[in-house]
Amino acid sequence: MVAGGKLMGGSRRGPRSLETALDRLRDELAPDTVLADVLRVWPQTVGVAIAAEAQPTAERSGILTVSCSASVWAQELDLMAPQIVERLNQALPGRMIQRLRCVATGHPR
Repeated sequence: MVAGGKLMGGSRRGPRSLETALDRLRDELAPDTVLADVLRVWPQTVGVAIAAEAQPTAERSGILTVSCSASVWAQELDLMAPQIVERLNQALPGRMIQRLRCVATGHPR
């Protein structure tokens, strides 16, 4: 018998999407750190173009280190830092990033 989209007895009618299952697993396995939380929201917060060129790599005492593929990206993110910090803090309730430290590391895209 079906009730509310589920079969009685607790089993589902169809399989769960792989994306949903992987997102849930990632959330369960991620450490409870500011850096892990930032990494989870980074692409949505800064956009895919910036996320492809710059990744958060460390956090200490509210200072988020962002490793950039080139010095021009580090300079650009330095200029955008106030807006990025504000968006990150909106996306991470209770987590306060105070400032960005952008460094050029030449990491591969």
